[in-house]
Amino acid sequence: MTDLIRLTACDAVDLLKSGEVSAKEMIAAAFDRIEAVDGTVNAMVIRCRDRAEAQAETADRDSLLAGLPVGIKDLTELAGVRCTYGSPIFKDFVPDFTDIPAANLEANGAIPIGKTNTPEFGAGANTFNAVFGITRNPWDISKSCAGSSGGSAVALATGQCWLASGSDLGGSLRTPASFCGVVGLRPGPGRVPRLNPGDPFGSMSVEGPMGRTVEDTALMLDAMAGRDPRDPISQPAPDRPFRDTCRLTPPPKRIAYSLDLGGIIPVDPQVRAVFEAALATLADMGVDLVETCPDFSRAIETFGVLRGLGFVNGHRDKYADPAQRALLKDDVIWNIEFGQRLTADAIAEAQRNRGALYMEMVSLLTAQGFDAFVCPTAIVPPYPAEQLWVDTVNGVRFDNYIHWLAMVSAITLTGMPAVSVPAGFTPEGLPIGIQFVGGPRGEGRLLGHARHFETAVGLSTGLPIDPRGSV
Repeated sequence: MTDLIRLTACDAVDLLKSGEVSAKEMIAAAFDRIEAVDGTVNAMVIRCRDRAEAQAETADRDSLLAGLPVGIKDLTELAGVRCTYGSPIFKDFVPDFTDIPAANLEANGAIPIGKTNTPEFGAGANTFNAVFGITRNPWDISKSCAGSSGGSAVALATGQCWLASGSDLGGSLRTPASFCGVVGLRPGPGRVPRLNPGDPFGSMSVEGPMGRTVEDTALMLDAMAGRDPRDPISQPAPDRPFRDTCRLTPPPKRIAYSLDLGGIIPVDPQVRAVFEAALATLADMGVDLVETCPDFSRAIETFGVLRGLGFVNGHRDKYADPAQRALLKDDVIWNIEFGQRLTADAIAEAQRNRGALYMEMVSLLTAQGFDAFVCPTAIVPPYPAEQLWVDTVNGVRFDNYIHWLAMVSAITLTGMPAVSVPAGFTPEGLPIGIQFVGGPRGEGRLLGHARHFETAVGLSTGLPIDPRGSV
């Protein structure tokens, strides 16, 4: 059982398909590991073993994932499984439906074994809530695992599952991946269909895969993607599977890069050191590196406006109900109230700014001939778990909890797929990732370029780990 948790998802699926291991054995291995480590890190906060074992009885070895156990972020509904959204308002909610990303995973042979922790409604880059408490970083349990897909990142890093789902508005897949030493892909809008009746044409928030390796993440994307009529912006799956494209894409030849997105955000010296080492690795691979980037000068303001608009859309009914409002955390209330103060002119200007940024990134990654754009994922290494958010870097103070996320939220605005890949460690042994950004609808090629970098740095064999440190 110990050996099974150390398999990559791709290797585990191969064993499942060959019949050398059964879905029941994989489930048993996962729950043995959960019992061994999750009391320390608090990642797999809701478990559905009976449901998983029932699914294992009929697992299809010929399906894409062949009965592989996976974790599902607790913002995504699974029929018959408690779904809290990290909020005391929904602490006892059990949906009777499954959202599309999880349904696609199940249809492709995945077996959900539990729900992973998230901040309330995904609001926050530190994974804690009033229902389940803090999820801790396994590399040092006194540190944050980031958010909002922190539970999924920690479950992967500690070997509780082989793949896990996430979602990403302003970095919720990518920042936890960086903090926990795993891979997190923010696909382009519409690549992974989802139910979003309040904003079905919205393109800021997306669902996506997380894995221990780039190829594992590509495999999971194959199991999540596809056209669904309930999502009006969803896209058909590509003719060639993402995993195949990932494996067959040649190394990148020309990459644009920026340490700080043109100076819009400060970067901790430890992150700078790992990023510069990553650039050296790319140079050793024969990549032509050019320091350039689109004009991100208005990205922080633009993202704040569009995020505020989204929070009004998604949560104004809770805010209007005094009983529910009393249970909302301050960050959610702040987002809603900020959104309610927006003017039509401010919203229109933000949309124009986003459109201009999109066109600049398209030009960079098509007309100018760059294979990818690279920047850090997070501007700091993992910080103390009890700290709500990063308020100061290099003497620069931030006045709200989303400002420090500009490195990822600015990339969200471009609409391009982006993946965080482990790049190195601080002197204290804390992971740091870098972010590869690809062209429109270019997830497979992006993953291929990231895989070549992953191979060059050689960090993917270090997982899973046992939780380290003390509180």
